[in-house]
Amino acid sequence: MSTSEVAVAAGKLRGRWESGVAVFRGIPYAAPPVGPRRFAAPQPAPGWAGVRPAGSFGPPVPQADMFGGAPDPAAGDDWLTVNVWTPDPGPAARLPVMVWIYGGGYTVGMSSWPEYDGGHLARDGDVVLVTFNYRLGVEGFAAIAGAPANRGLLDQVAALEWVRDNIAAFGGDPARVTVFGESAGAGSVAALLAMPRTAGLFRRAVAQSVAGPFFSRELADDIAAALAAEVGKRPTVDDLSDVDPARLAALDPSRPARWGAAGLRSILFAPVVDGEILPATPWHALAAGAAREVDLLAGHTRDEHRLFALIESPTGTDLGPFVPDDLGRYSAAYPGSDLHEIVHSDWLFRMPSVFLADAHARAGGRTHFYELTWPAPGLGGTLGACHGLDVPLVFGNLTSGRPAMLLGDDPGDDAAALSSQMRAAWTAFATYGDPGWPAYTPDRRLTQIFDVPATVAPYPEQASHQIWQTHPFDPLTLAPDLR
Repeated sequence: MSTSEVAVAAGKLRGRWESGVAVFRGIPYAAPPVGPRRFAAPQPAPGWAGVRPAGSFGPPVPQADMFGGAPDPAAGDDWLTVNVWTPDPGPAARLPVMVWIYGGGYTVGMSSWPEYDGGHLARDGDVVLVTFNYRLGVEGFAAIAGAPANRGLLDQVAALEWVRDNIAAFGGDPARVTVFGESAGAGSVAALLAMPRTAGLFRRAVAQSVAGPFFSRELADDIAAALAAEVGKRPTVDDLSDVDPARLAALDPSRPARWGAAGLRSILFAPVVDGEILPATPWHALAAGAAREVDLLAGHTRDEHRLFALIESPTGTDLGPFVPDDLGRYSAAYPGSDLHEIVHSDWLFRMPSVFLADAHARAGGRTHFYELTWPAPGLGGTLGACHGLDVPLVFGNLTSGRPAMLLGDDPGDDAAALSSQMRAAWTAFATYGDPGWPAYTPDRRLTQIFDVPATVAPYPEQASHQIWQTHPFDPLTLAPDLR
C-alpha cells in the first residue's frame, strides 16, 4: 500500500492511499483536554519532529457503553483528533471541503465508526472529507463552575480553525468549507451558525435531522448539580477534575419533575444558551440574520421517532410537555394515527429542522430543504424512514456497522441508487451551493422528497408545521412551578 506525505503547521504527516483516496487519521487538532487542561477551552496541539504516522484513528472521548463498545481507557487521552480523506493531496488542487460532525445525543459518538468512512464521498464527489472527535457528556457539555460553557462546541470551532489553517496541504480550499452533521451533529451545526466566533470558518452548512433541545443556563446548572452529586461532588472544576472521565460518562441520575420535557426524554446534555459562546438559540439567531451569508441545506426523515419507539419504552402517555399548545390539534390533524410517534418526531427533529430553514430563508439566506421518505428495509421493514437512515445513504457505507440494522444484509438496488443521488446532492451543494432542486422559500416551501422515485413538492408535513407556527423555540428551562 503506497503512502502519501503532507506538511501541516505542527509537522509532517504520513498517510496512505486506500481505493484511490489518500487517508490521514488521528491528527491532533488540539492538546489532550486532561490534567490542567481538563474542562478548559481547547488549547493548541503541540508540534512534533520528523514524520508522524497518520494511519490510525485517535482514541475516542470517554462515553457510555451504549452501542456495545465503550472506549478503552488504555487507548490514551489524545481525544481531539481529525481525519482527512482526499483524492488529490497537495495545495494546487483547491477542492471543496466537507467537515462532518457526528451525532449521538451529545453523549456518544466517535469519528472512527465505519459508517463515517469518508472514502465514497471524497472519491465520488471530488471533495476533501474531514471527520473529528469532540468532547461529549460531562466533559463537553455539563455546566461546570470555573469552566467555559459548551466545551464540545468549542472543540468543533477548534477543529474548523485547524481546517482553515491546514486543509490546503491536503488539496482543500479553506474558502469552500461545508460543515455537515446529523441529529446532535445537526444541532451542533445549528449552534455553530448562531455563534459569532465561527464567522468565516465555513461557507455552507448541512443540518440533517436537527436535534431541537437547547438548554437554559438554569436547567444546565440543575442537571450538572445532580450529576456531580452522584459522585459526592459539586459541579466545579476543582471538585470534578480528579474524577475518572469514564466514571462521569457512566452517570445516570434520576430525573426530577422540575426538568420538564428534558427529564421525560432523559436528555442530560445539550448546547447551553449562555449568552456568550452561544448568545441565542439557532432559530432566534438565524431569524435575526446570523449566518445569512452561509448557504443552508436542511432536512429530516419522515418517521424520525420510529426507531426510538422500537428500542425504548414510551416515556409516559402525557404528550402535553411536547406540544406547543393543545394536543387536540394533533388529534384533529392526524385522526387514527400514533400520536406518540408523530408528536415526538416533531418535537425532537422535524419541526426544529424545518423552522431552522424557515428562519434562515426569511432572513434572506439561501436555503434548500429535503425530507427522506424511503422506508428502510431492515428489521422486516418496520422502521419506515427512521432517524439516522440518511447517514449511510449520504456516506455510501451501506453495509458497515450500524447501517446493516437499518438496511439489512443486502440493501438492494434502490438503496444504492438513492445513496448515489444523495451523495451527488451533498457534494454538489458543497461545491456549488446548489444540491439540484429549487431553493426553499417561506411562501412555496419546495422540498426535495428522497424516495424511489424522488420528487419535489411543497413541504409534506404542513399539518405539523401549522400546529408549531407560533412556537418560540426558546431554550428548555426548569418547570415554572417546580423550581
